[in-house]
Amino acid sequence: MSALDPRDTDVADATPPPPVPPLPSAAAEGVLSGPYRALSIGIVSVVLLIAFEATAVGTAMPVAARELHGVSLYAFAFSGYFTTSLFGMVLAGQWADRRGPLGPLTTGIAGFAAGLLLSGTAGTMWLFILGRAVQGLGGGLVIVALYVVVGRAYPEPLRPAIMAAFAAGWVVPSIVGPLAAGAVTEHLGWRWVFLGIPVLVVFPLALALPQIRRRAGGPAGTAEDGPGDSGRRRLRLALAISLGAGLLQYAAQDLRWLSLLPALAGVALLVPAARGLLPHGTWRAARGLPAVVLLRGVAAGSFMAAESFVPLMLVTQRGLSPTLAGFSLAAGGGTWAIGSWVQSRPRLERHRERLVTVGMVLVAASVAAAPSVLIDAVPACTVAVAWAFGCFGMGLVISSTSVLLLKLSAPREAGANSAALQISDGLSSVLLLAAGGAAFAALGGGTVAHTTAHAATTAHPAAFAAVFLPMAAVALAGAWVATRLRTPHL
Repeated sequence: MSALDPRDTDVADATPPPPVPPLPSAAAEGVLSGPYRALSIGIVSVVLLIAFEATAVGTAMPVAARELHGVSLYAFAFSGYFTTSLFGMVLAGQWADRRGPLGPLTTGIAGFAAGLLLSGTAGTMWLFILGRAVQGLGGGLVIVALYVVVGRAYPEPLRPAIMAAFAAGWVVPSIVGPLAAGAVTEHLGWRWVFLGIPVLVVFPLALALPQIRRRAGGPAGTAEDGPGDSGRRRLRLALAISLGAGLLQYAAQDLRWLSLLPALAGVALLVPAARGLLPHGTWRAARGLPAVVLLRGVAAGSFMAAESFVPLMLVTQRGLSPTLAGFSLAAGGGTWAIGSWVQSRPRLERHRERLVTVGMVLVAASVAAAPSVLIDAVPACTVAVAWAFGCFGMGLVISSTSVLLLKLSAPREAGANSAALQISDGLSSVLLLAAGGAAFAALGGGTVAHTTAHAATTAHPAAFAAVFLPMAAVALAGAWVATRLRTPHL
């Protein structure tokens, strides 16, 4: 997983982007009132598409990695998506600020579908990862464009509600996705999980694009504004951060002394690029926008890195089918939506910092509890219960960081700040997946697919514990970052 600041105090410097401004009466009615209905349904449908892909692909991934002889590259199949999405996010921010969000949104959806088709037809694990990379580029374009749409098309009172609707868009995919993907994987093959999803792209495009063109089209700045030196510099930094993250991930999956070379090159590219793309003070959690951006990365990265290994752990260590392993995460979609709904209540606005702190503690506790199922006496359903609480915490955190970023972003910084939030999200996911994948591979996790059916239920538990426990510690550190979200005037 960012847009305009409703406190538009810089009107003299920027032409208001929406050709048709939001109506106050509509704002009072809600996101499904007449003026907003088609737009809300359309963009939530886009989120629904992304959510269905995430839940379905996560369920099919253990089987795909095993059949493509790439279990040792398992983490790379996830992080490849985030690596290229980093560049897509910055590109979308520049593109949306100059020309509006319509272009990056349509291009991103097309790239997202193309990546799914490439992964679904891959004959080797590296081709599969390439498809995930193409998909990530499209996803990076889409997510930033959606945040810009929210900032331009909705007044401030409606933004928490539409963010909650985004979270609610994960509920049905979280329940149906694992069951559908598991059944398709077991009866038709894992490839159809990827090849079947692109058909979902038609409805969101048909419904949302006319409304986006009408309400959120056009540049954020003056007509004379162009990419400029600053824009071109940000794109170069985005390319550097993507290449650096990819090199680090490659080195983490190939644990040899020779891998130090790509690792060092990755660090040399990534560190200065990240410093140039993220708000000043992000690394030290400076109050306000920097802390918001940092918390987004801490929360998303620790949770995503852990969640990516849950189905594989349940399939290889407890002998669950892909359907049951994926379904263990299903309740999380509902509790995530509940958490997002809770943070959207107006009377809780003044308690937002406390809500986010509680959310991060819940995330840390759920990630720490997950590897308890490596003990045979612990019921496998423990993961489902723990993940439900963790997703509730994520619902509080992710939606709140989006809302706070909207408050702290000036109109002309909409795309850039949206990109910064998503870069923190994606970069943290890449780095923590790389670290987790390296620990997993170093402790023999890559050989789990080649054990016998009996041994697969007990082999290599340390490889999974080495992923989950450090991620729980990172999430717990996020509870401290959550105390620094507000500036004195908020």
